[in-house]
Amino acid sequence: MNNELPTPPPPSLLADFRALLQAATDAGDPEPTAMTLASSALDGRISARTVLLKGVDERGFVFYTNYTSNKGQQLLANPHAALLFLWKTLQNQVQVKIEGVIEAVSDSDADHYFQSRGRDSQIGAWASLQSQTLESRDILTDRIAAFTRQFADLPVPRPPHWSGFRVLPTMLEFWFGAAHRLHERTRHEYLDGVWRNRKLFP
Repeated sequence: MNNELPTPPPPSLLADFRALLQAATDAGDPEPTAMTLASSALDGRISARTVLLKGVDERGFVFYTNYTSNKGQQLLANPHAALLFLWKTLQNQVQVKIEGVIEAVSDSDADHYFQSRGRDSQIGAWASLQSQTLESRDILTDRIAAFTRQFADLPVPRPPHWSGFRVLPTMLEFWFGAAHRLHERTRHEYLDGVWRNRKLFP
């Protein structure tokens, strides 16, 4: 999808992110992996929704979706995205903003993650025509029942339209809340083939 991929960020940045994610988990955040995902259509219209982070590796941030959904189609056509984490359980709140380019995860990675999902979620991935008009909830219920029968006593395979994306970051910004709105912001950017960092006014 994209031939110009950034160099992976310094391992220390990903270590800092993982530490904050663990701190939010330990602090009792009900959904610490929740992140706002913003994508754009080719005509410039921007969409945002909440998805769940399913992996952080040395290259970037991974989530999964139906490729025929609105977000899937946007990301396939325009492989750029922004992510935002907000952890209200951490002192004075913490945000991490990420911008980057998109690549598809490997089929083996998608298969491995899909098989880790609960069976009901696996069936749901087949039954839901994500983002399409649903005339009646009964239609979805009937589709769930049909696929439940189809895969009865069999492993549920990954649907061909369902897989993952990895956001390869070109920017990470760490935002730490402070009194009087004098927040601490540090931005790390991939510029001219090099990762650089700078402080920002709050």
